Amino acid sequence: MPRIAYGPQKRWSPTARSVVATANAIIEEYAAQGFALTLRQLYYQFVARGFLANKQTEYKRLGSIVNDARYAGFIDWKAIVDRTRNLRALSHWESPEQIVEAVADQYRRERWATQPYYCEVWIEKDALLGVIEPVCNELDVPFFSCRGYTSASEVWVAAQRIGAAIQKGKKAKVLHLGDHDPSGIDMTRDIEDRLTTFLVGDLLEAGFFGQGSEESLLEEAVAAWSSAEPLFEVSRLALNLDQVREFNPPPNPAKLTDSRSGSYISEFGGESWELDALEPAVMASLIRDAVEGILDVESWDEATRRQEQERARLAAVSQRWVEVTEYVEGLL
Repeated sequence: MPRIAYGPQKRWSPTARSVVATANAIIEEYAAQGFALTLRQLYYQFVARGFLANKQTEYKRLGSIVNDARYAGFIDWKAIVDRTRNLRALSHWESPEQIVEAVADQYRRERWATQPYYCEVWIEKDALLGVIEPVCNELDVPFFSCRGYTSASEVWVAAQRIGAAIQKGKKAKVLHLGDHDPSGIDMTRDIEDRLTTFLVGDLLEAGFFGQGSEESLLEEAVAAWSSAEPLFEVSRLALNLDQVREFNPPPNPAKLTDSRSGSYISEFGGESWELDALEPAVMASLIRDAVEGILDVESWDEATRRQEQERARLAAVSQRWVEVTEYVEGLL
């Protein structure tokens, strides 16, 4: 991985060199687990291990040292990631054979088609998408960055996806991860309330609950939502108070400028916690446990077996591409 120096070297104090050494040790620890860190996540590791105070001035100081260290060639350029700014471009290939080979690796059956549940993972921040992406891809679960309070447009589109799954006979679940602060806690309620509004309205319109008076149909909808195994629910996966107690992430003062701070402080006290401070491996484990808890394993394994068989066929086509093209040309 590249440590490349750019520009003239500056003088480094012993304190700054110690910060860089600690940063590299943390980076290597997480790289061994398959995770890259944002600057915010790196900072929280410094705070959690007692190397820095949890202050905005310390965050800025760490950012300045890390930035200088990267330019000096002391920290790998690939070690700190920015998950909110990414180049987008079309894929290109050198030959048809190459794309067939790539398709073999990328081919996936819809393994959730035979599952009793439809599931999505929603997370508050763009910057944490890279943390949840590997486990969501492993489990073939769609995932989504809310970027704070989700727009009405995106909630409505999500309700169309979820409603379509419910009309196919599935139960639906959204797993939500957000900060433990006044707005972060409220976002889970907001997601559930607005999705429920759209879903109930659309399902009633589609005749999902049968025929009858508006009152009786609404009663059926309420029963479907409040049963022991509800038709749809939003499950707040993190950050919850029991996880704060177990993992002890660094606290922040609750934002008094937030209009929801009064009710939050009365319930949880004057401290809040950011999701970024939770270990990436813990977040991945929470998602894996929640998703595997609703999987029909036998059906999943059968769908996976068929997927691997079909991938093998595609791979065989790419490996015998000359024969395939000769055969096709003979048909033209």
